[in-house]
Amino acid sequence: MSEAPKTDHAYDGIEEYDNPLPGWWKWLFIASIVFSPFYWVYYHNGAKGRSIEDQYGVALAENTRLQFAEIGDLKLDGPTIAKFMAKDSWVKVGESVFRANCVSCHGREGEGKVGPNLTDESFKNVSVLADIGKVINNGAGNGAMPKWSNRLHMNEIVLVSAYVATLRGQNVEGGRPAEGREIPPWPEPAAEEEPAADEEAKS
Repeated sequence: MSEAPKTDHAYDGIEEYDNPLPGWWKWLFIASIVFSPFYWVYYHNGAKGRSIEDQYGVALAENTRLQFAEIGDLKLDGPTIAKFMAKDSWVKVGESVFRANCVSCHGREGEGKVGPNLTDESFKNVSVLADIGKVINNGAGNGAMPKWSNRLHMNEIVLVSAYVATLRGQNVEGGRPAEGREIPPWPEPAAEEEPAADEEAKS
């Protein structure tokens, strides 16, 4: 039998050995409490740019600039939106823009909350594909849909427009009732031009 001391309480005949926490654990716990106010002051109440959120924002912006260097400055029109609808990797970038800025009104899956359902076949302010970009860029509904031209890069607007366009027809369960009117299907993206034979010979 162990000779270790026991506590003075028992439950249903079950006794408990008195095994205190190691001293190093107690001091580590105390040190973390002492350290926490300094951490909070430095990272959450100090100069702008110190917080983890600010650092993440800077890193995200830098990564976005690197990504956009691949595609240059995009034009906000129907053919460009249609082109990027067919590029899954860029649709995912548009999805990340949507998840960061649009879910409070349109829902995480585009099913609609305050804003309309983006997954059905009816539209209030859109007649052609290019109108999605115009609504995002300029706003609509007398401010009910705010304009994002002063908050998003033009490429982000094009890519989030492409993502929104891909939601059409998914009819997410539990979405808002259809609003507006049905419109013709989106156009197919134009076939990309093949490089000329003489250009290939030069490369």
